[in-house]
Amino acid sequence: MNLPIDTLGRPLHDLRISVTDRCNFRCTYCMPKEVFGRDYQFLPREQLLSFEEITRLTGIFTSLGVRKVRLTGGEPLMRRDLPELVRKLGVTPGVEDLALTTNGSFPVENIARLKEAGLKRMTVSLDALDEAVFKAMNDVDFPVAAVLDWIAASAAAGLGPVKVNMVVKRGVNDQEILPMARYMRQHGHILRLIEFMDVGSTNGWRMDDVVSAKQIFQTIHAKLPLEPLQPNYRGEVAERYRYADGAGEVGIIASVSQPFCGDCTRARLSADGKLFTCLFAVQGADLRQLLREGASDEELRTAIAGVWSRRTDRYSELRSRQSKNPVKVEMSYIGG
Repeated sequence: MNLPIDTLGRPLHDLRISVTDRCNFRCTYCMPKEVFGRDYQFLPREQLLSFEEITRLTGIFTSLGVRKVRLTGGEPLMRRDLPELVRKLGVTPGVEDLALTTNGSFPVENIARLKEAGLKRMTVSLDALDEAVFKAMNDVDFPVAAVLDWIAASAAAGLGPVKVNMVVKRGVNDQEILPMARYMRQHGHILRLIEFMDVGSTNGWRMDDVVSAKQIFQTIHAKLPLEPLQPNYRGEVAERYRYADGAGEVGIIASVSQPFCGDCTRARLSADGKLFTCLFAVQGADLRQLLREGASDEELRTAIAGVWSRRTDRYSELRSRQSKNPVKVEMSYIGG
């Protein structure tokens, strides 16, 4: 089978796998407490893909061109025995890069297990250095210091340079842009600043709350001069910059103000086995049903290739033209 290309000429190269829809944080831009409260019904265990099912599907995705795999959630470390899945995926033919996105809230002893199992890179979400700001954003009173310890331990374990994701929301943590840039630069980590996005339908997104990539760049550049860098690979979502004095780099993700749909090579697999071809998708293709009804690898390969070949997604580019946005799946379900 030829490798699938979508209707806009984009290949399938990256796979993001959500291993759970659960998270121990209640970040206001992702899983606000008003919606994801004590009575919220998360996916029951039997509906989640097993590690064997995830591994089998990953092998099929790599046969279709996927080379980079990232484990996400929810918070992926809430999935029991996660290193076991990392071990399985690490020896799956075709997986050249295996990464994890986490909030860094679990004991740092987990890092050595993940590294030993075959994890290559670590990305950590951290939205502020200021204690009050960070606790207000994670909304579970979790301290900054514990996340910084996780970042440092990840780098020490050889999972660096660690990328640190910061979602920037106007009037909430935009004053933290420069302190975060200075701290991560000093410690050799790569800060990636992300425009507040309209993922899902529960985070109260408004355009007025978006600090644009241009504004983020200007805030840093005014104090720490920046120079542009070339992308590492086709489809890289972050605009990369290096500090003019050579001390590290920073990335800015501008999916609201400067859409990058034209080069998107990402597929997303939800925790219950649905294939999504866009972060802003309304619905996905059910691969779990095919798996559990006994589909062969070739049948699964054909189904996945068919979904990708029909792909037309470019939500971010069309956003401003739509008078009414559709109800989209939540980031905690589809994976960031």
